[in-house]
Amino acid sequence: MELVLLTALGVGGATVFGSLIGFAFKKVSHKFSDIVLSFAAGVMLAAAVLGLILPSVEYGGKFGLLITVAGVFAGALCLNVVDKIVPHLHKLMGSDVEDHNNANLSRVLLFVTAIAIHNLPEGIAAGVGFGAGNTSQALLIAGGIALQNIPEGMVIIGPMLAAGVKPSKTFVCAMLTGLVEVVGTLIGYFAVSIASAILPFALAFAGGTMLYVISDEMIPETHAHGHQRGATYALLAGFCVMLVSDVLLG
Repeated sequence: MELVLLTALGVGGATVFGSLIGFAFKKVSHKFSDIVLSFAAGVMLAAAVLGLILPSVEYGGKFGLLITVAGVFAGALCLNVVDKIVPHLHKLMGSDVEDHNNANLSRVLLFVTAIAIHNLPEGIAAGVGFGAGNTSQALLIAGGIALQNIPEGMVIIGPMLAAGVKPSKTFVCAMLTGLVEVVGTLIGYFAVSIASAILPFALAFAGGTMLYVISDEMIPETHAHGHQRGATYALLAGFCVMLVSDVLLG
């Protein structure tokens, strides 16, 4: 349990770490952000497949494949509903948000809220990994999610400061988005630990949410600023790093 809690704090703390970078540099280049985010997407892609979806098939027994497919689509549909409620992250990170002279506070706060809401299923994915009992896989999954949280924390800071939010309140907002992920991690862990029968579906559900975030949010964002070639290779590098780590630690 201590390891789960420490990992949850680490996953949420990655957002705070990213926000500190945002305070230091105020405006991070698109190229750097796209490369880091693409690498994280590659890590998360491998984590979703190797650490969540394939184990779901294995634990599901006779109907493992059917349960896994249902879980993946359920996870994706869940985030699709969330996207109906709040706009897509890559749309909120458009030119209107980055124009510091015309930053709109309500729009910026909506952007931060969207990040917080999307952090919940990512935290659940990390927690479910621990609930499955495979600590090394769970740590790799959590590491991939934490890596993705760093650029998210970075992009929160500039628009909020430009919108007139005090630095102290800006930092608190960044901390709250990370706290959502901590809560999600604990929810995922306890849900699977209490009801082990839902483990195959929960693993697939978490994998589906991660695949949705990668395809619907991360890849479009990293290919929107003219750095798609570098972003593609960064994604492949992240995937291969995760693959090698899985083999060595498995």
